[in-house]
Amino acid sequence: MKKNKRYLIWVILLCVIVLASIFAPFISKYNPVEVKLGNVLQRPGDGHIMGTDAMGRDVFSRVLYGGRVSLSVGFISVIISTTIGIIYGGISGYSGGKIDNFMMRILDIFLAVPTLIIMLALQTIIRGGIVSIILVIGCTAWIPTARIVRSQFIELRDKNFVKSAIAMSTPLWKIIIKHMLLNSMPAIIVIATLTCAQSIFMEVSMSFLGIGVPPGTPSWGNMLNNAQNDIMTGAWWVAVFPGITIVISMLCINFIGEHLKKKVTYV
Repeated sequence: MKKNKRYLIWVILLCVIVLASIFAPFISKYNPVEVKLGNVLQRPGDGHIMGTDAMGRDVFSRVLYGGRVSLSVGFISVIISTTIGIIYGGISGYSGGKIDNFMMRILDIFLAVPTLIIMLALQTIIRGGIVSIILVIGCTAWIPTARIVRSQFIELRDKNFVKSAIAMSTPLWKIIIKHMLLNSMPAIIVIATLTCAQSIFMEVSMSFLGIGVPPGTPSWGNMLNNAQNDIMTGAWWVAVFPGITIVISMLCINFIGEHLKKKVTYV
């Protein structure tokens, strides 16, 4: 019962952050990109509950609007990576034999190089906007999903109901979707949830390093990047509030993923 209550708390916290980001225009009256040099580095108070940054922009407003970008990058990139992982892992697991061995060797090559290094290299070359960072994360975060789907398909391939469907000349697409993919969905949902937190972290990391979301667009990573010099002057609030939001968001998603993982014993 206590574990379910904790799980519910994390779900509620995540929902609050997501909804606050979606309805940012109705929550904050300040424009997140409007520069007001007369309000530079104001401490948190009545006028600005989270203070202002070095350009006089409201930190609370930027946290809300930044959530739109960072969370969107995380959620959309997970859809892309999950799709790629399902296709790749499904083909590998169902085919077996030499095809499976060959595809697994390709995965081993990708795993030999840290994902963050690959992403940084791709983003440095592309140097696009939000769409490019979504594609970069989506096209590099699919490996865990592929491995999970492969293991699920290998296990399900030997089940009697799948063998019966094959013996009855059931169309291949129906066997894969109805009997194998649907039975793999609990595991896929778990790994997708955990990958979402990783994707948000990747966006924050790249934006913090200055090669992620364009500087003019508010995102949690950009806020931390801009706050580096402000912290040295004692303006702690410029980094603390977006930092806390990032930590809480990632904890929420990770705890939700871990809770789901315990429910799915074969993940």
